[in-house]
Amino acid sequence: MTLNFPTTFRVRQSFPRQRVSDVPAAVHDELAKLALGGSIRSGQTVAITAGSRGIANIGVILRAVADFVRSLGGEPFLTPAMGSHGGATAEGQVALLGGLGVTEETCGCPIRSSMETVEIGQAAAGFPIYADRHAQQADHVLVVGRVKLHTIFSGQFQSGLMKMLLIGLGKHDGAKIYHRATMQIDFDELVADIAPKVMAACGVVAGLAVLENAYDETARIEAIAPDKFITREPELLRLAETWFPKLPFSEVDLLLVDQIGKNISGSCMDTNVIGRKTSPTGEAHAALSQVKRIAVRSLTPESHGNAIGIGMADFCLGSLVDDMDLQTTATNGLTSGEPDKIKVPLRFATDRQMLSAAFGTIGLTEPDESRLLWIRDTLHLTELECSAAYWPEAQQRDDLEILSEPRPLPWDNEGNLPEATF
Repeated sequence: MTLNFPTTFRVRQSFPRQRVSDVPAAVHDELAKLALGGSIRSGQTVAITAGSRGIANIGVILRAVADFVRSLGGEPFLTPAMGSHGGATAEGQVALLGGLGVTEETCGCPIRSSMETVEIGQAAAGFPIYADRHAQQADHVLVVGRVKLHTIFSGQFQSGLMKMLLIGLGKHDGAKIYHRATMQIDFDELVADIAPKVMAACGVVAGLAVLENAYDETARIEAIAPDKFITREPELLRLAETWFPKLPFSEVDLLLVDQIGKNISGSCMDTNVIGRKTSPTGEAHAALSQVKRIAVRSLTPESHGNAIGIGMADFCLGSLVDDMDLQTTATNGLTSGEPDKIKVPLRFATDRQMLSAAFGTIGLTEPDESRLLWIRDTLHLTELECSAAYWPEAQQRDDLEILSEPRPLPWDNEGNLPEATF
């Protein structure tokens, strides 16, 4: 029986596009507002946190922070603040930063990477609180982090400065215990208890919050005094949510994803986009879109083999599995308490085989009448392919620009699709 695949057309979405025009200047101007010269003395060391996410302009931002610290007479260095990422090794975390363009040369200061931690106190629940040894032994810590929706947490603290203090600076030791704790204690409650203790023990002198728009561009940079973290970060999170990219339609039979990766999302696919966001206890959260089936095609090189999140897909290409580093993926999945996200889905040799199987699981809807969306990844959603089932609605939408008429999927002789050009 010959399968009739849907035809697709291309659209361009329109999102709010606030941008920072001069990133180094914005970093300098924001940090200058905090009058840090009264805290950072000449010759004092300042640990600057460097995370594992693919933040736009991150190398430029970290370089500007280091330059500002030096202008005060301080001695800056970068400390990887990424929990268990990079295979939970010091070398792996340096390599991960290098893949993001963050090196000693590009940032103009040393990178001190170690998985060694210092126990700095006890949480109210009775477990130990950990901090990166290099950061804790520095005179000051300056926390740099992107504020955005988290792929698991849904409270007033998600991804941001507070998470960097707990899970980032906690390294593998901290990430393990905090993720275990979130199975029973709300993350907001953990933050309120633990973050002040980390700030005090590590001499946190300032925070630099980075927000991005839906075009993967730096939209806002804001310096925050430590005593304002707990009130300002939730406000910035609400702002970041208004700029967050999303799928153009709420009902999707099949989502075809060209690439997943740690540089795209902490879970390789952002659960806030694909609608598969659950709390650590398994409770489902309200989704931006309801996606019935997900098929994924490749893993980004920047992931260094970490394919956590592959378990959220229903189908994948065998070549993606070949690119997985099972140990790295397992370390991340077990540390975060998400073994379900590292399960390998059904794999196929070609796109045609994968999509044929997927369309057979969407219900009574025939493939050529199905609601298919084809995206590059969950970070880049400005342009995408939509099946003809969306054509009538797309023509009525002011936020969508139709770029092509519906046409057949571009199969090659082997039954594969080209890499998406959007």
